[in-house]
Amino acid sequence: MALAPRAVVVHRRSELDELVDRHGTRGQVEFFLRTRGRTLAEVQERHDALADALARTRTAIPVDWRRGEVERADLHRFAFEPEDVVLVVGPDGLVANTAKYVGGQPVVGVDPEPGRNPGVLVRHRAAAVPAVLAAVVAGRARVEQRALVRARLDDGTRLDALNEVFVGHRSHQSARYRLRVPGGAVERQSSSGLVVATGTGATGWAASLARGRADAPPLPAPGAPVLAWFVREAWPSPTTGAGLTAGLLEPGAGLEIAVESDELVVFGDGLEADRLTATWGQSVTLDVSERRLHLVL
Repeated sequence: MALAPRAVVVHRRSELDELVDRHGTRGQVEFFLRTRGRTLAEVQERHDALADALARTRTAIPVDWRRGEVERADLHRFAFEPEDVVLVVGPDGLVANTAKYVGGQPVVGVDPEPGRNPGVLVRHRAAAVPAVLAAVVAGRARVEQRALVRARLDDGTRLDALNEVFVGHRSHQSARYRLRVPGGAVERQSSSGLVVATGTGATGWAASLARGRADAPPLPAPGAPVLAWFVREAWPSPTTGAGLTAGLLEPGAGLEIAVESDELVVFGDGLEADRLTATWGQSVTLDVSERRLHLVL
């Protein structure tokens, strides 16, 4: 007998929850916010919107389905299953945080604050979740595949990211390495790190890096299996160059970084705690992952 689908609700703690943890009481939170020109009512409203969207999403899950739930900080410890339907309730960035941990499972982005979030990845209101789940089960849901970027160390460890991967010094100081680009050109560099972005990430960090740069490549479309790469603040010196600082990576082509610092960190989508560390002499390869995010439209 086949198992019923499992709905996994992914969320993150509200700003109010985090503030209460930090300051101890709601009264202290209110005082802190007032000193910053903000009000507790504003933060409470956003907390309530998230709580309402989570309650509506949980209620929408069919009673005969299995259920799971995971908070953003625990994603790296959660075991997703092949038959899962993943319900991400939060901002667009939470979908990106989740993408690296799922495989081919359908991912439904639920926007708890329409109008505040761009809604690029969280396409659905909580009230629409029952219809979306019915469409997923019936095979009628429209699904868009999004490419991921993969970073691989020469020891076999790897990570994927939906928006971008950063390689550099953990405190964003000068990182030293030798860069090899598709076609074989090599340059020794000192910079504040490299960013390799997908089409999904083209509206985020990559857009900021591309703005005003004469060498910026055309950024890939959201669903394109192409990556854009940028070197941040390359420093030309007698031993380092600044001639290879941006470009595109087609499928099957990658950047290779040979580390010439004590250590460089590699992390994706801003999740610095879930990172790889490459030490002197190790190499990092960045290219298009064979995995895709299956985003339900």
